Amino acid sequence: MNDLSIIIVNWNTKDLLIQCLKSLRPTLQRLKMEVFVVDNGSMDESGEAVKTEFPEVILIDNPLNLGFARANNQALGLSKGKYTLLLNPDTQVKEGAIETLKAFMDHHPEAGLVGAQLLNSDGSKQNSIANFLSLATELLNKSFLRWLLSGRFPGKERTYSEPIEVDSVIGACMMVRREAMEQVGMLDEEYFLFLEETDWCYRMKKAGWKVYHIPQAEVIHFQGKSAEKDKKRAKVEYYRSRYQFFKKNRGVGQWFVLLIGLLIRLSIELLSMALVCILTGFTVKRWRNRFSNYAYLLWWHFKGCPEGMGLK
Repeated sequence: MNDLSIIIVNWNTKDLLIQCLKSLRPTLQRLKMEVFVVDNGSMDESGEAVKTEFPEVILIDNPLNLGFARANNQALGLSKGKYTLLLNPDTQVKEGAIETLKAFMDHHPEAGLVGAQLLNSDGSKQNSIANFLSLATELLNKSFLRWLLSGRFPGKERTYSEPIEVDSVIGACMMVRREAMEQVGMLDEEYFLFLEETDWCYRMKKAGWKVYHIPQAEVIHFQGKSAEKDKKRAKVEYYRSRYQFFKKNRGVGQWFVLLIGLLIRLSIELLSMALVCILTGFTVKRWRNRFSNYAYLLWWHFKGCPEGMGLK
């Protein structure tokens, strides 16, 4: 058995993917590991670049975008590592980060899954911790919750010198124990993009495993580069994933309250942004884009939340 399997799911981010793979080379020399790249129907010759520059990488070349969960599961089913690291292609692993995550897992057999500290390109911290979704987290301001109840809602506002147990981690860089995965199953493929890792952590916690944030393991994350290519459709997938989590884990009653609450909020935001755009003569691109995004999301809801308006 390998020490580690690494899985990277890519969609049209060739240059970032190559940079990510280069950052793994020092670790490849120190650990017995295998690396998978699952390419989800990219049109930028990502697969060819991997074949040329990294012949040792196991490439799974899908003809179309199967989504994050399904693509990862393809490689998870083939992986042989004691641990598996799920890594976004828009990341750059800092020296020693992977070994730090592995060492923690080695010494904490109760840990089913751990996540790294994600950083912006300037070294500032990104949010790397996620709470399980609730009506409070989805209908109130998350930054306010982290400020008011920092113990219950940990985040980047606080500095952690030691690993801490959390509900969930952000899935750009997370390491899972094979025994935990075998017990709870792989990622839920009902999620196309967003919140797959939160659902996974939720299932692990219910099964008795612990989830940790490891601040000493640092990974640069050039956030959301795939989703940026079509922000409206990506927003749809985020809303769809929220509803999926509530239906599955919170029940129909809370799902309905969430739906009504988000529709009210979207309506208010659309009207507010329409007023701002009118007062400025629609001259500010950022505000025009926000108005357009809110309108698209409301239209998606009124159409009955069809799959064809998202990325799926």
